[in-house]
Amino acid sequence: ERRLTIGVPADRVENEILARLQKASKNVRLAGFRPGKVPMKVMKQRFGPSVRQEVLGEVMNQSFQEAVIQENLRPAGVPKIEPKNVESGHDLEYVATFEVVPEIAVKDIGSFAIEKPVATITEEDIDLIIDVFCKQHGDWIAAARPISDGDKVNIDFREDVDGADSEGASVESYEVEIGSGKMIPGFEEGLIGVSIEERKELTLKFPDDHSQKELRGCKVHYTIKVNEIKELQAALVDEKLFESYGVNDGSEETFRKEINGNMARELEAAIKARVKQQVMDVVIGEYQSLEIPSALIEQEIQAQRSRMLQNFGEKIDQNIDLENILPNEMFSEMAEKRVKLGLVLSQYIQEYKLEADAQVVRQTIEDLASTYEQPEE
Repeated sequence: ERRLTIGVPADRVENEILARLQKASKNVRLAGFRPGKVPMKVMKQRFGPSVRQEVLGEVMNQSFQEAVIQENLRPAGVPKIEPKNVESGHDLEYVATFEVVPEIAVKDIGSFAIEKPVATITEEDIDLIIDVFCKQHGDWIAAARPISDGDKVNIDFREDVDGADSEGASVESYEVEIGSGKMIPGFEEGLIGVSIEERKELTLKFPDDHSQKELRGCKVHYTIKVNEIKELQAALVDEKLFESYGVNDGSEETFRKEINGNMARELEAAIKARVKQQVMDVVIGEYQSLEIPSALIEQEIQAQRSRMLQNFGEKIDQNIDLENILPNEMFSEMAEKRVKLGLVLSQYIQEYKLEADAQVVRQTIEDLASTYEQPEE
């Protein structure tokens, strides 16, 4: 943190105020005066205080920028301004308190080993992806048999928690996909083998990391009735499936080739990401003791919170206190890491005069474009 006491000659402030009042007087309309003929005395009485506040704000901002350049400082975040003397006819004086970006010495990281994974795409990998596609485009149909793993079931159930003061909760027509892990441990597994219209009693325990703290570790008794059982009928590997993924020639060979190309791009991106993460971890590891301005961390926390809200879209109630449901602690560790990494990498870029290679940029654009139906567009 730094504190600067900054002084600005009175003439600089007063002359700017006068100039603005003179300019405004040409357009101001006041009762009893012809347009453009309002006396300066009247202008000062009517508009002087507001113009003065406006000019003081701008002069403080400009003079602060001049002062930090003169003192060779790099402020982080917005300064806190504390006026000391703002009286008319006197030199302007104020104190600016702010944090500065730390000086960073570039360290040699050339001795660290980075492991680059090597992987190849096999026909079996493509088969697995096609199987996923077939399930995604499949239909849920009624099954006249007991429940098995992967089924979607409709149930009524009653939940009674041991030691709870309130009466047990009852839920009707609730859908559960067996094996999804949506319910507490033992619930979905306990339904396997149960038939339609059959009732099932289960005594389970809420996990220690349950979202509702008051239920953690509590025993719970369920009375369950099965209303309906559905099984997934996977889509066929045919022209209809190929068309849904943009392959219109009806050829499975073309479809597999398309999948292989997409997987190859994803594989390359995943390998690059793994290598990049190792490099970033090495860099961060070398600057563990680097002090980061809290103003920059706060800015990054706000940015992360905003990005998360954008992902929620319009689902968030505008009246909710966001700092309660998305507290700073949720983002602080990642925010500090990102800010530190940004500052350090910026120093490496300056030190080694790193620039983006035009050919690499072009190749990156072409790789991105190739994932679209009409890459040239």
